[in-house]
Amino acid sequence: MRAPFAHSWPKLLALIVMAVIASVAIVKRQTWWPGVSAWAHQVGRDNAATAATAADSHDEHAATEASHDHGDHEHAHSDANSLELSQQARLNLGLTPEQIKPVVLQSYERSFTVPGIVAERPGRTHIEVSAPLTGVVTAVHVSPGEAVAPGALLFEMRLTHEELVQAQVEFLKTVSELDVEQRELERLRPLLEKMIVAATMVREREYAADKLRAQLNAQREALRLHGLSQGQVDEIAKQRRLLREVQVVAPSGSMSTPEELRLSDKGTQPVALVEESPALLLVQALRVHKGQALSAGDTMCVLADYNELYIEGAAFEQDGAALNQAAANGWKVAALIQNPSGPPTIIAGLNIVYVANEIDVESRTLHFYIGLQNELLTPPVESAGPQFVNWRFRPGQRLQLQIPIEAFEQQIVVPVDAVTRDGAEQYVFVENGKHFDRIPVHVRYRDQSSVVIAADGALFPGDRVAQRGAHQMQMALKNKSGGAVDPHAGHNH
Repeated sequence: MRAPFAHSWPKLLALIVMAVIASVAIVKRQTWWPGVSAWAHQVGRDNAATAATAADSHDEHAATEASHDHGDHEHAHSDANSLELSQQARLNLGLTPEQIKPVVLQSYERSFTVPGIVAERPGRTHIEVSAPLTGVVTAVHVSPGEAVAPGALLFEMRLTHEELVQAQVEFLKTVSELDVEQRELERLRPLLEKMIVAATMVREREYAADKLRAQLNAQREALRLHGLSQGQVDEIAKQRRLLREVQVVAPSGSMSTPEELRLSDKGTQPVALVEESPALLLVQALRVHKGQALSAGDTMCVLADYNELYIEGAAFEQDGAALNQAAANGWKVAALIQNPSGPPTIIAGLNIVYVANEIDVESRTLHFYIGLQNELLTPPVESAGPQFVNWRFRPGQRLQLQIPIEAFEQQIVVPVDAVTRDGAEQYVFVENGKHFDRIPVHVRYRDQSSVVIAADGALFPGDRVAQRGAHQMQMALKNKSGGAVDPHAGHNH
């Protein structure tokens, strides 16, 4: 009874092993299938090239034979889907090595285009430096348009506020009285232990010291209200001198704090200015001059922080749902800056910060804002004189925004100049030795800058596609085959 089962067991085991191998191959097909497909595709092209070479040799032989029989009549063979370009022709079309790229599978997001403008960040781009105390400007160390780093010296002032001077006098007087009480207590405590003085005397001195500490704390707060920082108050108590002059320095980032002052003869570094990578600020407006008397709060200069800006987009009201979807999904936005002498400059990978919750009454548009990290075109140099820099992006600069609304996964993306149209067919040109082969493709999506081609086997990863000049090569093929040239071929109207 067991013999038949024992005889069929190896076959059953082999079937199980084959099923497991097939399952693993199906699950892992994404890793091995592209390589096998590319190899098969290349083998097919090599075989086609060999056959074409053989056919050319046969045609040459036939032409030679025909020349003997028919005099000067010859027959030349030409491939209607292959074009050979000279080195000069490649350069004329701009087909440099950088413009012939291998095919890769990637993701692409379908988008719609809306206008945008580079804008300032409200409350952060402009920084107003005000006079911290009442006084007279004794020195101006900056000029309009100059670039300064956080902590750089801007102005020097001589204090003239009588109330501030009197408050400092009272503060120093209290500090001195407290020192006297402390020294007296240090003298009496050892005598109290030896029963030389009464305990009530020591207790009275302690009460007096406590009153002076309370008075000192109140005077400290009064000086803080006058505009001095805690570090400056401590410096007055330590040095036992009045604060007569202050230095006003550039704030740290977009936040201005009382720590951004220095004693004129004590170059202490304010805590708010300690940064790993300080950002440059531009002196946009200068409002004071040397010898000018200022009251506390008067504007001394306006600084501009162009390190980070906004792009303000204006979409139609019906595009609000698409905008909210793109912001919720974290899809990246691209900005296009038009160039008069070439293709637009693309700034990719931008994030939507927020979408406005109201429609503009006059323009009936929905505003949204995108974060933009600025770049320096002319970085500062090491010199003792004023520094002037230029930023790549400036408020008021106009551009176009591409808002994604649909994602294409694992497709082929090429520039729009890499695809040409001929009736219902659309083609790309693949480099094959000295030739370019015209390959029909299925276009899934096209916009003003890119074309999404379906990864359906017409092209394979590794195929080197011409990134530009497809329309000109299409016209050259038609001329080569003797067909009429359509002047509108490859263009959309």
